[in-house]
Amino acid sequence: MPDQGDKAPDVTLQMADGSTRTLADFQGRPLVLYFYPKDDTSGCTAEAQSFTDLAAEFAAAGAAVVGVSKDSAARHQKFIAKYDLKVDLATDADDSVCAAFGTWVEKSMYGRKYMGIERATFLIGADGRIVRVWRKVKVPGHAAEVLKAVQAPA
Repeated sequence: MPDQGDKAPDVTLQMADGSTRTLADFQGRPLVLYFYPKDDTSGCTAEAQSFTDLAAEFAAAGAAVVGVSKDSAARHQKFIAKYDLKVDLATDADDSVCAAFGTWVEKSMYGRKYMGIERATFLIGADGRIVRVWRKVKVPGHAAEVLKAVQAPA
């Protein structure tokens, strides 16, 4: 499980448009990589909309923002279109990205245990090192907190 100061794993992201990108493709600028459980659910929609609301400010700070879930590229495209999202989404169909970042975890709801994606965000610096990690994210105010970290002097 990578932590602050570690080199980010160079995973391959399957983007919603069908293309693939590696984390190395983002080197030279900050990358906000956020993990969320499922497209078009209340918390995940609110999180994507919060990042979208601040997309211009992330771009002005030179940062890319990519959300990752296990949803298919087709489902991501519908989610993006439905809410006019301005952030990139990637699918982790083979579990490789979640495994590399330690976000595929045991969860519990109403006494039932199951495996799922932990809502977590990684700020990766221009040098490919993890600058900051947020685990067990609560959605309200999170995107703004991440933006402040992106804008903070190194």
